[in-house]
Amino acid sequence: RAIFTPAAKAAAGEHDENISYDRVVEIVGPKLAQQIRETSIAIYETAAAIALTKGMIIADTKFEFGLDEKGTLVLMDEVLTPDSSRYWPVEGYEQALADGSNPPSYDKQFVRDWLEAVRINGKPWDKTPPAPRLPKDVIDKTAAKYREALERLTG
Repeated sequence: RAIFTPAAKAAAGEHDENISYDRVVEIVGPKLAQQIRETSIAIYETAAAIALTKGMIIADTKFEFGLDEKGTLVLMDEVLTPDSSRYWPVEGYEQALADGSNPPSYDKQFVRDWLEAVRINGKPWDKTPPAPRLPKDVIDKTAAKYREALERLTG
């Protein structure tokens, strides 16, 4: 069963803040909080079932919601892309689980890992802008992962 792990938007450049469901209720009220949770889980479960038929597991994803001028809940921003989701191939998943490691993924983790490992003047990047320029091989490998995910999901 899917779980709902809400977060609140942070200031530009900051990481979103994980919050409890009770905090969501405090912010938006019980009715809207329930609607957001139920909608999120329904979208995820539908997408996860489709992805599974294509040999992919959606390990996690994020959805962003807002309200239109009438107060109707609206799904916003990107949805189920490798930038907002972690996709794993079914093959190799069980072995990775048994090994206690992460399965190979089709997401931006490759870029994150490179940014964690890069050294600027002998020191780790402190995560303040500007970000280090990504080398062509990192860009190419990330693009290839994204294309492979697209082909697996739509092919």
